Amino acid sequence: MGRVVVVNFISIDGVIQSPLSPEEDRDGGFESGGWVPPYSDGTVDAFMEDATLGAAGMLLGRRSYEILSTAWSGADDSEPAVAAMNRMPKYVVSSTLDHLEWQNSHLLTGDLTSVITDVKDSTDGDLVVFGSGSLVRGLAERDLIGEYRLLLFPIILGEGKRMFDDRGALARFELSDSVVASGGVVILTYTRRAPA
Repeated sequence: MGRVVVVNFISIDGVIQSPLSPEEDRDGGFESGGWVPPYSDGTVDAFMEDATLGAAGMLLGRRSYEILSTAWSGADDSEPAVAAMNRMPKYVVSSTLDHLEWQNSHLLTGDLTSVITDVKDSTDGDLVVFGSGSLVRGLAERDLIGEYRLLLFPIILGEGKRMFDDRGALARFELSDSVVASGGVVILTYTRRAPA
């Protein structure tokens, strides 16, 4: 059985919007996009490559799917992480999309708990969530996340889409790994603690 693993770039104040480029996601008039590259280094790059290569599939919300599909579906497959993303199954949770063009993409509709449980039951390995703030909040509310791998960047953005809001279910996690990169990024892995 698979598990859901959230891998996200996050600012000190919890923002996950438009991390890689200013044009990535300007929703809400967000003007601070592209905040990750100035702090990235070999440690951050290697962590993200390992997270991608180790995934059995991706689980994405509509907006993140559109961003990633545009960026990577036609990219050079000679890069192992790009080839892995193009090859692996991509499960997209959306009530508005009706057609998915990125190869090996599957649309998930209906009750979130049921559809995610079905995908987890049919997967052997990690289903990685990149970005997808609304989806992450929905998964967290239903206690469907097995692990968080958060790359905490030394920046406060002040505005933008955040990974969490004021709703959610109590869930306890244990710090299972931490790495400090040379650019000041702290990579934290939190694994779901089994209920008592």
